[in-house]
Amino acid sequence: MTSQAVPIPAGKTSAISGFHVAFIVAWMLSLLFYFMQYSVRSAPSVMVPELTAAFGLTTLGVSSLLGLYYYTYSTFAIVAGASLDRWGAKYTIPIGVFFLAAGIIMFGLGISWVASFGRLLQGAGAAFAFVGAVYLATHGFPARYLATAIGFTQCIGMLGGSAGQFVVGPLVHGPINWQQFWIYAGIVTLATGVALFVMTPRQDASEHSKTSIWHMFAPYKTVLTNPQSYLCGLCAGLLFLPTTVGDMIWGVSFLRQGWHIDYAEAVNRASMVPLGWVIGCPLLGYIADRIGRRKPVLFAGMALMLAAALAILYLPPNSAPPYLLGLLLGIGSGAAMIPYSIIKEVNPDEVKGSATGAINFLVFVMSAFAAPAYGWLLQKLASGGELSLDTFTKGGMTGIVAIVMAILAAVFIKETGSAARKAH
Repeated sequence: MTSQAVPIPAGKTSAISGFHVAFIVAWMLSLLFYFMQYSVRSAPSVMVPELTAAFGLTTLGVSSLLGLYYYTYSTFAIVAGASLDRWGAKYTIPIGVFFLAAGIIMFGLGISWVASFGRLLQGAGAAFAFVGAVYLATHGFPARYLATAIGFTQCIGMLGGSAGQFVVGPLVHGPINWQQFWIYAGIVTLATGVALFVMTPRQDASEHSKTSIWHMFAPYKTVLTNPQSYLCGLCAGLLFLPTTVGDMIWGVSFLRQGWHIDYAEAVNRASMVPLGWVIGCPLLGYIADRIGRRKPVLFAGMALMLAAALAILYLPPNSAPPYLLGLLLGIGSGAAMIPYSIIKEVNPDEVKGSATGAINFLVFVMSAFAAPAYGWLLQKLASGGELSLDTFTKGGMTGIVAIVMAILAAVFIKETGSAARKAH
C-alpha cells in the first residue's frame, strides 16, 4: 500500500539521495498512529458483553455499531492519498489523528448515538494512518530502504491489532473498565497527533499539486475502468472478511460461547490471528518477490487460510494445539496483501497511489456491509437466544464461502511478478 511520492526540491535531502531525519522522526510517530488505529479496530471484540449491556443492543446491533468503522474507512481511503499529494503531511496526517482521537473518546462516553458517531470518526481518521506513514517513509528514506520501512510499518499495525485483543482484554477486566480504556486510548492518540503536527516538516508549496480539488481524483478513473482492479479488490476484500469480521468482532465470543473457553484464554487465542499477519504478510510478500510470481503464493496463502478456517469450525474443540490454528489462519490471510501489489502493477505508474486508495475502498466497503449482515445471520441462527457452537459453526460457513470465492476471483487475476514480465 503506497502513496505517490512527491519530489523534494533541490537543496533538501530527498528519499532518493539520502536520509531526511525530520521525515524519519515523523514517520516513527506515524507508526504509533497506525498501531493505535489497529488496536481500536480490534479492541471491541474483547468487550462485546459490556457493549451489549451498555448500549442495550442485540447481536445484530453490536455488529452494526462496530461495522460503522468500515464505512468511513473505505470512503476516506480514497480521500487520504489525494489529500497528501495536494496539501502534504504537515496538516493532513495530524487531522486524521485528531479524527481518530475524537472518535475513540466519544465511543467511551457510553451514549449509544455518540458511540456510533465516534465509530464513524475512528474509521475516517484511521484511513490516513498507513497512507500517511508510507508518504513520510517515502520522503525520509533512500529508495533502497523504502520497502523495508513499509514492511516494518505494516508489521507495527498488525501488532496493534493483536495488542487490541491480548493487551486490552486483561486491562478492561482488571485495573480499568471498558469506558476508561477508550478515554485513555483517545488521550494517547491525541498526544500523538500533537507530536506529529510539531515534528512533521513543512513542505514547500511547489511540491504540492496545483490542480483543482476535483481534478486530484481524476486518476481513479483510470484505476476503476480496469477490470483487473475490481478482481484485486474482490479477492483481497473476501480474504479480509474472516479476520476483520470473524476474528476482530466475533473471535472472542466464538471461543467463549462456542468452545466455552475462559475469557483470558479466549482473548489470547483470538489475538493469534492478527499476530499471524505479522508473520504472514512480510513472509508471503518476500516469497512472491523472491520467485518473481504473485499468484502461486496467493493461492498457497488462501489454501492455508481455508484449511485453518475449516479446522477451527469443524474439528472438535481443543483437538489442535491451543494457539496453532489461529496463528495459521493469520499467516495464511497475509495473502490478502498480495492483490495490493498486483493492482499497482496492472495499472499505469502515474496512478499507483490512487490504485492503493481504490483497493482500500473496495476491500473495506465489503467489510462495512458484511459486519451487520453477519450479526443478523448469527441472530437469526440463534433464533434470538444465546449464541452457541452450532450457531457459530453454521454462521462461519460464510467465511469459508468467502475464501472459496476469493480463490475463484484469483484465477482471473493477471500474473504480474518479475518472472512473468521477463517471460514476455
